[in-house]
Amino acid sequence: MKPPDRIRSTSLAITSKADRVNARQAYSEFVARKILFIAVSFAILLLLAILSACTGGAKESWTEVFHSILSRCIPSIDSDPFVESIVWHLRLPRILMGIVAGSGLGVAGAVMQAVTRNPLVSPFTVGISSAAAFGASMAIMFGIGYVGVGTYIIILSAFISALGCGLLVFFISRLKRSSPEVMVLAGIALTYFFGSLTAILQFFANEQQLNAMVNWTFGTLSGADWHKLTIITGAFLLSMPVFIRFSWDLNIMFSGGDEAAKSLGINVAQVRNVALLLSSFITAAIVCFTGIIGFVGLVAPHVGRMVLGSDHRFLLPASCVVGSILVIGADIVGRTILAPVIIPIGIVISFVGVPMFLYLMVTRDSGWD
Repeated sequence: MKPPDRIRSTSLAITSKADRVNARQAYSEFVARKILFIAVSFAILLLLAILSACTGGAKESWTEVFHSILSRCIPSIDSDPFVESIVWHLRLPRILMGIVAGSGLGVAGAVMQAVTRNPLVSPFTVGISSAAAFGASMAIMFGIGYVGVGTYIIILSAFISALGCGLLVFFISRLKRSSPEVMVLAGIALTYFFGSLTAILQFFANEQQLNAMVNWTFGTLSGADWHKLTIITGAFLLSMPVFIRFSWDLNIMFSGGDEAAKSLGINVAQVRNVALLLSSFITAAIVCFTGIIGFVGLVAPHVGRMVLGSDHRFLLPASCVVGSILVIGADIVGRTILAPVIIPIGIVISFVGVPMFLYLMVTRDSGWD
């Protein structure tokens, strides 16, 4: 007969082993639910993309659209040249631009909220979008966009201004040792500053210039083409691996703050600076082509966080998919609700983003948790 202490230790070992098995099973189910949400969201995005490809002024059938898409991959399939031209030169670039733009803005918002531990931070609220609008307005105001390479001067000017705003926030925060509070306050101040400069340009602009400035700030996918899509896709693919690599660091900074992250050996300043610079870069690359699409970077991360929690290994890809769903869904609504008039997606998304923004401000407590 075993001594009582050995019986007790054996029982504890068995219990401990059972607890580990149960914990492992619970964690597997927990991860499976997160993956399932991302998979379902991706399926919804795919359905919206198909619906968008079949939505437009031309009265083509779904069969004709599918044949036109497959004809480029399978030469033996015949398709109507007119429908094929519409789908491949107008609709597919527009759809893919919306997917990449939504993904980039969504992940940029998630990263900014993590490093600042502020639920109201997004590329739209830290001055980057306002700076892009000012840069585009400058090019339009002084006639640069109507000569030479035309639209691309406006795009380049918007990109430089947006990226410059991100760098300015970065250097201001460096003066205060990369404090998240300083980042947020600097972004808010720059939002008002660039907004005021844009308003001055609009005040002195003629009717044609004012129309161009206002139309640019609405946000649209109408100018999408394969060349622009290649540029923003490259910017997104360059940034995303770095964000994924920092996902564990973002988890600690988000949940425990700077002190907890530093105690675990995380270089908080480096993570915050790199995250801010890359978020500014990808946002600038997107808005210089699409115009201002506000609130995607605010809404998409919160939708993902409400369902998945704050594990950025899953939150970052979820923010990408949800951001794409918002942009593609808004584009479909904007093209159909008052057809043939196309409502810019920036306006449609604002009807979702503004209530969400107000809800966050009213319901949040004094802390981030």
